[in-house]
Amino acid sequence: MSVSLQAEPIDIAAEYAALVGALPGAAVATFTGYVRDHSGEGPVGALELEHYPEMALKVLQNLGREAAERFRLDNWRIVHRFGLLPVSETIVWVGAVADHRGEAISACEFMMDTLKTEAPFWKREQGAEGARWVASREQDGERRARWEQSKGV
Repeated sequence: MSVSLQAEPIDIAAEYAALVGALPGAAVATFTGYVRDHSGEGPVGALELEHYPEMALKVLQNLGREAAERFRLDNWRIVHRFGLLPVSETIVWVGAVADHRGEAISACEFMMDTLKTEAPFWKREQGAEGARWVASREQDGERRARWEQSKGV
């Protein structure tokens, strides 16, 4: 039950092994996000992520604890990168261990939907025409809002 903010690539196999440990529980769900080579604004060559370290760590720790309580998780982990990331690099990895698949899957969705709207990260896409800040998307807010209406799985 932890958070990591790091510039280094995410070792997905090591993260999964640490999440599951010796007792995988009944259900394990994970999500891995990657840098896309495109956006609504055009081609993307890299993504730069800036963050406020202390606040980001606090927000993600609180998020993990809330997910654990809401979905009765046995374990959880959130790993988020910062810095300049080339296309196809991992940006984020979340994992959840629960007694049932529904809770594990919902916990990953909840963590990602909340992270996208609440965590203090700022994205700047690098493209052929220069850099452009990434604005929040309406769909992210809508996805986050559904969790406010629902306190369970």
